Formats: sequence, structure tokens, C-alpha cells
Amino acid sequence: MTDDASHPATPDRRRRQLLQAGAGATALGALSRFGAAYAQGAFDWKRFKGQKIEVFLVKSPRGDLLSKYHKEFEDLTGIEVGSEMIPEQQQRQKAVIEFNSGNPSFDVIALSYHVQKRQFAKNNWLTDLRPFINDASMAAPDLDFADFAKGGLNYAVEADGRVMSLPFNLDPWVVYYNKELFAAKGVAYPKTFAEMIDAAAKLNDPGKGVAGFVGRGLKNANVPVWSSFLLGYGGAFIDAKGKLLTDSAEAIEAAKMYQTLLAKSGPPGVAGFNWNEAQTLFLQGKAAMWLDGIGFAQPLEDPTKSRIVGKVGYGVMPAGPKAQVSALFGDGEGISASSKKKGPAWYYLQWASNKTNQTRMLQAAAGAPVRNSAYAAAQQSSDFKAPKEWVECMLKSAAIAQPGLPVIAPVTEFRDVFGVALTNMINGADPAAELRKATAEFQPVLDKSEKA
Repeated sequence: MTDDASHPATPDRRRRQLLQAGAGATALGALSRFGAAYAQGAFDWKRFKGQKIEVFLVKSPRGDLLSKYHKEFEDLTGIEVGSEMIPEQQQRQKAVIEFNSGNPSFDVIALSYHVQKRQFAKNNWLTDLRPFINDASMAAPDLDFADFAKGGLNYAVEADGRVMSLPFNLDPWVVYYNKELFAAKGVAYPKTFAEMIDAAAKLNDPGKGVAGFVGRGLKNANVPVWSSFLLGYGGAFIDAKGKLLTDSAEAIEAAKMYQTLLAKSGPPGVAGFNWNEAQTLFLQGKAAMWLDGIGFAQPLEDPTKSRIVGKVGYGVMPAGPKAQVSALFGDGEGISASSKKKGPAWYYLQWASNKTNQTRMLQAAAGAPVRNSAYAAAQQSSDFKAPKEWVECMLKSAAIAQPGLPVIAPVTEFRDVFGVALTNMINGADPAAELRKATAEFQPVLDKSEKA
């Protein structure tokens, strides 16, 4: 695979593309004003010693990693950390309830940019970090914005220049596949959507409890699976005038593919699957392919959790009829605007996204770091355990990445409405009819949001 005739897609070049994925002039322009943070100042990690903060994380490999090292932060700063970590759907719902109460229980919150960025910014729920960044006594010497991925910074910076979070993770979607199951049936890894459907059918073996394909079927959570196919069909979410394109020919074909894979080659009960159920089935050796984010690899290579250690393949998303695209998502962490402990919370943000934790994340195959330095440091370390195939897949996927959801404020409502349609398709409903219905239902919601 090459980017153009004169620039082969080498691993180093792909890594640079990952770091630049989704970058925009807005983020770079805003960050160019943050030079003051690097002046010599009286920065002291013990400045807020004796205080306590509450952190609200998402249950995921990234959340597990931060929780594992919270004592390190406490020893470094003298700041006590109380934390809550729950699955992403519940975390997002609880965040809205708590923010709307005016008195959220947390100081720091993990956010999914692709779902919560515009919602949080529109409601002014997060603290603008620029005063901290520009204060040499508050910015750690290794904050180093030059080390952050441009794609991550673009997610973190608002159009008006506010910096409402620090980026933590980029998440291109990939295909995990069971090499042993593929070899047993003599099936090659699919290069196209058509081959993917064919491979799933051949590998599906209900008699042995093996699904040819598994993915998210649960409403709301399932939309990125469909959008991964939509992008490959050359489709889009919204046109320049704000009209939804979600009932286009491309969207319908993508929905038909979703229906075929989940209904015909998926496991029983897949309409209730989120990523964790899909991951569990795959690591038990009961699914041949699983489409999801690159950051879910860690348990697959853990012999205490996985039955398929050494048998996992990491595949770039097959090419669709119009394009080969990996859907891209991202995560970060911000400070509640209502927090009375913004200083200690800011220290936590800096620690969470520091070079050491970013390197740990890559070493553990828990996600795609937003720091340049993590890639070199992890691979030079004797502790680097992530499969080389996983790293290569991540870099190749990032080189073809595009946002996997529309950048709109009511993205949760978008996922709810279209998620119901997709779940209905698994149960036999007509894809075209479901998408037309969902599009008609959501267009007024989008119109109202844009006017507001």
C-alpha cells in the first residue's frame, strides 16, 4: 500500500500520518499561542499536597491502566484520588445527569470526543485549560505540546480556541481475526467487503458455537460498525447544507452489509452485544472476526483471560467499493467547570497524559497514544509486549482513517435513533425502510440543534 507513487507507506511515514490524522489549522493556530508554558517557573508537583479529587473514568483498557497507577500519582503529588469507572454507555448517561444538576460529583472526567465534544462545549461543562497551560508554575516541564499528535490536538481545541481537555487516545477501527479458525477452513484474510462477507459465511459454524463475525449489535453502540461500512461505500453523514445523507444508496448498501454479517454470520443474541460481549466471545475462540477499536487488544494477548493467545491476527479494514477507510475515534480528559479543585485536577490531567503513561498504553496494546515519543520509547523498551503485527495494523489503519461519526452536538441522539434501526435490521427489518424512517426522525433534531 502506498500513499502516492513517490512516497511509499513505510511504518515511519504511517506513524506520522497517525499523529496528523484529522489535524486542522484551528488546533495548530491555537496551540501556537501557548509558548509561555515552557518558560522556567516554580512548578512543584507537591503544590496541592493533602487535597483530594474525584475522577470519573470509562471502563476500558485505558481506564484500567490509569487506575492501576493512581498510587503513583498520589505519591508524586500528595493528592488523593477517588475514582469511579463504569461502562461507557452508563458513564455518558450519568455525566449528562450530573452536569445538568449543576453540582457533579467528579472533578475530572474522561470524554469520548466523537460523542461528547460538541455537547460538552455547547453547554460549557468543561474548564478552559489555557490559563493553566500558559502559567509556568502550573505547567509541568514535560507537558510538551510539540509531542502531541495533531489529530488529538485538533479534537481537544474548539473552533474559538478554547482548550477544554487534554487528548489521551486515538482509536482507528480494525478487524481482529482468529488465525487458527481461518487456517482450519483455508480462508484468507479478506481484502474487500465482498471477501469479508464471504469469509464470515464460510467461517460461521453454529454447530461448534463459532460465529463467522461478531460486532456491536446493541442500539447506540452499534452505529460505528455501520459507519465503518458506510465510509467504505463512499458515503457521508451530512451535506454542506445540513441535510442528512443517511438514507442514500451508499448508506443503504452499508446497512445491508451490517445486516448480513450480524444476522447471518453473527452469534445468537448479538442484538444485545456491546464491545465487551463481542470481545469476550472472541477471546474465547468463538468468533472468527471482530470489528472494533484498536485499543481492545490487551486482553486478547493475556493468557489469564484469553484462549487464543498467539492466534490473533490484526487486520486493516478491507476495502469497500469506493474506498478503504478505517473509522477513527478519540478520547481525552477534562475538568468540570463546577470543580472547586481545578488546580489538583489539572495536575491529574498532566500526569494521565504524560509520556510514561502514553508509553505504557502502547506497551500494553491498550490504545493508540497521542504522543509521538510513545512509539519510539515503547519499541525500544525491554518491556514492550504488544505484538508487532498490532502496531503495524494500527499505523496502516491510521493512514486511511476518517471520523467515524458526524461532528454534531446531538451525536448521542443520532446513535440512539440509527442504533434502533440497525438493531431492527438484525431482527429482519428492511434496511432501506429503517434508514428512511430514522433519517426522517432525526433531521428535525439536527435542524433544531444547529439553530440553537
